[in-house]
Amino acid sequence: MTAYLLLLPTSRNKTMMAAMHVPDGFLDVPTSIATGAVAFGVVGLSLQRANREIRESGPALAGLTAAFIFAVQMVNFPIGAGTSGHLLGGALAAALVGPWTGVLCMTVVLLVQGLLFADGGLTALGTNVTVMGLTTVLVGFVLITALLRMLPKRTSLVGPAAGLAAFVSVPVAALVFTLLYAVGGAVSIPLGTLATAMVGWHVLIGIGEGVITAAVVGAVVATRPDLVHVARHLRPVLVLVDADGNPTETVSADAPVPGRPGRRPLAIGLLTTLVVAGVVSFFASAHPDGLEFVGEQLGISSHATESAVAGSPLADYGVSGIGNSALAGGLAGIIGVCVVLAVLYLIASFVRRRATSPAPHRPQARPRVDA
Repeated sequence: MTAYLLLLPTSRNKTMMAAMHVPDGFLDVPTSIATGAVAFGVVGLSLQRANREIRESGPALAGLTAAFIFAVQMVNFPIGAGTSGHLLGGALAAALVGPWTGVLCMTVVLLVQGLLFADGGLTALGTNVTVMGLTTVLVGFVLITALLRMLPKRTSLVGPAAGLAAFVSVPVAALVFTLLYAVGGAVSIPLGTLATAMVGWHVLIGIGEGVITAAVVGAVVATRPDLVHVARHLRPVLVLVDADGNPTETVSADAPVPGRPGRRPLAIGLLTTLVVAGVVSFFASAHPDGLEFVGEQLGISSHATESAVAGSPLADYGVSGIGNSALAGGLAGIIGVCVVLAVLYLIASFVRRRATSPAPHRPQARPRVDA
């Protein structure tokens, strides 16, 4: 993952255009309404179904996962020919906290990006949730679980499986956008031309997505497999050393028991997230992301309209009144991390309390006794 983070420093305003965030004006009103309805329905279902996942991991881990995805999305890596990409994070969220909580994580990240940082259009929020959130979480989770059923039941294989699933999820999300654009796009473009451009560039972005996801999931599994949702039914591989000093592998008889992260893992995770958002993000690539690059090449970008919150004090991941771009961008990233963490923590706490609260007592009617 380090190879993707240590990039040349550039201007923040250009860097912070996040991959595949659809702006206002790309799609017509009926298509935006339709994707909004889909997103609203799936998010509502996730609020009902995420209670078991949150009971197992706790709201703090869900909040930290969303905050980490927000932070890493600020770090664009170059993929060649003047184009960049970054983590989408749906497969990562599904692997760590489960699919329903993963949808909530991605939704909160996209909501905060759109409302506070003018990243992605407000009328296109449903489209962004559908493409970047629902699609990547669904594809990622389905592929991870399918791979883990076929592979030997070992926690050491969770990272590679998550990485492969994350890699596939990115071009699939690009294809979903392509189909939506074919239905309600602002410019008439041959479907094959748009699909080739979008999927082609996002296959390259998917490589970075897979590497980062595999590294993060593998690191967590190696230390706390009980905190990884997709690894809780698997048995870790233990490395033993015989009398001659030769290492041998043996599979533990017990699968990890679901647990809650302690203060130390949460503190380390939060510190890492703040460093990524506040410091590492300044070294991101300034090249346009995959969607922005394709939009410029095919004439779509000319139809993009400015976000309704473009005048926000945090627009373009800066802080109004602070002239130093590094300081403003770092502070904006830290503010975003804190907001995402707080919002998701509150939502997860609400979901957990609602699931565990006792049903209201209804007094039973006394049987009638006739004299």
